Amino acid sequence: MLIVDSFTVRTPVDRLWAFLQDVEQIAPCMPGAELTETVDDRTWKGKVHVKFGPVQLTFAGTVVMEEKDDAAHRGKLSAKGTEQRGKGAAIASVESWLEPAAEEGTRVNLRSDITVTGAAAQLSRGLLPDVSKLLTKQFADCLQATLTAEEPAPTTADTAVPGGAPATTPGPAAPARPVPVKGFGLAVRALWSAIKRFFARLLGRRDDS
Repeated sequence: MLIVDSFTVRTPVDRLWAFLQDVEQIAPCMPGAELTETVDDRTWKGKVHVKFGPVQLTFAGTVVMEEKDDAAHRGKLSAKGTEQRGKGAAIASVESWLEPAAEEGTRVNLRSDITVTGAAAQLSRGLLPDVSKLLTKQFADCLQATLTAEEPAPTTADTAVPGGAPATTPGPAAPARPVPVKGFGLAVRALWSAIKRFFARLLGRRDDS
């Protein structure tokens, strides 16, 4: 299934591109994902945890950077994973490219070709595009929060506390543990989005008539 999506991050193109090259840094922003091994600078192994109510699925697989163009801020990834306790599988090819947006922001464009088989395909049947968009939004929100947190801290003069002592600088946050994607909740929200779009199109046709 081909899925096209985009989102905007409030940071310059060059900064976002450099940030996205650090897979270990962005892995915590990928819903349900867990980086398990860095094979080389273009190959990584990991797991994705998905939970549909009482059913929990884990996919283990490999992600490969097939193409990367630093000048054009464009890349292509391929991913293959298999369900650890079942016969399901997932294959994806994802193209992405960055473009300048208003107010020194960056628009991230995504074109994904995804194939899912097994239990996950049955549980998400017909809802994969909407679920994908919801996951993309979670990823975008996490990217924005992480980049904002990494912005330069105020100078010592700005952070001084009464009495002349400089304010302490918090240490680095502990790595986030992977949290399973709650597929049932995503499916409900995706279904609601699909229903709203259906009625919007229906009412639009009625207005036209």
